[in-house]
Amino acid sequence: MRRLLTTLMILLVVLVAGLTSLVLMVNPNDFRGYMVRQVEARSGYNLQLEGPLRWHVWPQLSILSGRMSLTAPGASQPVVSADNMRLDVALIPLLSHQLQVRQVMLKGAVIQLTPDAEAQRAKNAPVVPKGTISDPDATRGWSFDVSRLKVVDSVLVFQHGSDEQVAVRNINLQMEQDEKRQARIEFSSRITRDQRDLTLSLTADVNLSDYPQQITANLSQLNYQLQGAALPPAGISGAGSLQLGWHSENSRISLSQLQLTANDSDLQGDASVVLQDKPQWKVNLHSRLLNLDKLVVNSSAAGDGANQQAQQAAAKNRPGPVIAEENGEADYHELRDFNAGVNITAGAVQWRGLAFSDVQSVLANQDGILTISQLNGKLGQGTLSLPGVLDASGSQPKLSFQPQVNNIEIGSILTAFDYPIALSGQLSMSGEFSGDYLNAEAFRSSWQGDAQLELAHSRLQGMNFQQLIQQAVSRSNSGVDAQQSSENATELNHFTADASLDNGELVLNNMVGESSVLSLTGQGTMDLVKEVCDTNFAIKVSGGWKGSDSKLIEALKTTAIPLRVYGPWQQLNYSLQVDQVLRKQLQDEAKRRLNDWLDKHKDSDNAKDAKQLLKKL
Repeated sequence: MRRLLTTLMILLVVLVAGLTSLVLMVNPNDFRGYMVRQVEARSGYNLQLEGPLRWHVWPQLSILSGRMSLTAPGASQPVVSADNMRLDVALIPLLSHQLQVRQVMLKGAVIQLTPDAEAQRAKNAPVVPKGTISDPDATRGWSFDVSRLKVVDSVLVFQHGSDEQVAVRNINLQMEQDEKRQARIEFSSRITRDQRDLTLSLTADVNLSDYPQQITANLSQLNYQLQGAALPPAGISGAGSLQLGWHSENSRISLSQLQLTANDSDLQGDASVVLQDKPQWKVNLHSRLLNLDKLVVNSSAAGDGANQQAQQAAAKNRPGPVIAEENGEADYHELRDFNAGVNITAGAVQWRGLAFSDVQSVLANQDGILTISQLNGKLGQGTLSLPGVLDASGSQPKLSFQPQVNNIEIGSILTAFDYPIALSGQLSMSGEFSGDYLNAEAFRSSWQGDAQLELAHSRLQGMNFQQLIQQAVSRSNSGVDAQQSSENATELNHFTADASLDNGELVLNNMVGESSVLSLTGQGTMDLVKEVCDTNFAIKVSGGWKGSDSKLIEALKTTAIPLRVYGPWQQLNYSLQVDQVLRKQLQDEAKRRLNDWLDKHKDSDNAKDAKQLLKKL
């Protein structure tokens, strides 16, 4: 045991003595000019090292430098700058004049991927033939190799063209590559923009063998969390994986085999973008479930009661992102900055409490004109289609849509958009509408359009037209008994109307409805902003009459009773003109009986008086 300890101590002494001798005999500043020339010869970049280089022995033999920068040829700003740099080097190669850098570590670095940091080719600059050796050090037996890169607490500034700069902070990067330029990358960062924070971490295997012509990466693990303004209170978080590719020949970025989750939603598919002056996007995505109620604020879901109302109030009071718009440009002016073709399908979509299924969409954006050639799906037992165009090419956006709805439950639609109307039934509609902004509030106040409406098996809760009329008649005539019913609702088997919307005022013309006990016609207006209405009906109640005055009952079955419904939607008022109808009915009955008497007593002395009375009636 003593011999073993003695041997280990001797080895330790030899190792310490060797390192000490190396530190004393080899000056790291001797490598300064060599590293600068190697970087410039191999990449054309200018490496600047400020301050003296010095050794750092424990726990890894390293060369430490002060502030460093790496600048592309002709660039006005360095692409990389750092407060300090550490080069972890191999010990044995130093003895044979080889600088083998195992790891480069940058702390507090600023990485700029901006136009000012891009390489600028000088005019009439000669092109060096491939394979030409321009560095004399390359023939002196020296070698230079980097297998690991570590970046800690750094910042990435990215800018494409004249777009706004995006800052990626708190970057921590660990990259290892082998002799075949196959790299393993671990990355984490935080991005802050427009009052939103994105925390991101990923693990990737990168193929750099064809760099800079081509890069391929397999992101096997991706985790993120997005929080901040105009987002759900809990934010959006998820994980995913994808294949990423870069092709320098056509400046194309491709994403394939995408698997991404966002809260309880998911996305699969592929996408690509060609980075031109106006980027060209192609996107094909599929989702099993898109729950927009958990991804977008102000998307009220039905059935949540007081909790839902609290969320809506909080969403209204929550400040949105601060985004300055120049010259009063509309919210959709970003569409002018790129062109795109997008296909999205979803097995299920949850939006404002509505459960859609088999959703398909085909969209194309060209120079700020977004054409929605297909946007359809199923809702309950019905279907709907919403093709349209969003034109953002001018200073003011213009939207137009041609909705086609078939057998959609109208009650769920009214609830989803917070309309306090207790109406149910299967809605079918075809029409055309136009406006300036795509949201529920703008549709209520500033859109225009026309449509043909049809309701099957409708039920208006809170007002029973049949019962109102029959009760009013019974109060005016003892020969008619009022129907007693616990149902305070009007049911119609079929209802149609022509609708016209103009800046918040909805006009309903040519209203026609019928059921087994009544039929109606009418017209009216509804103010979608103030939530008030004024409608006039002519209603014939053909069933449910009881009483001793059979002739009056028979006459009432064919008589249209005027009914006016008006006032706030949540507290409707009505007005019935039954007395006038009954008075007219009595006049008609009196006229009929006088005419019958005159027909039988033409030669009577009282015939003249009867004729005068008939004229007064």
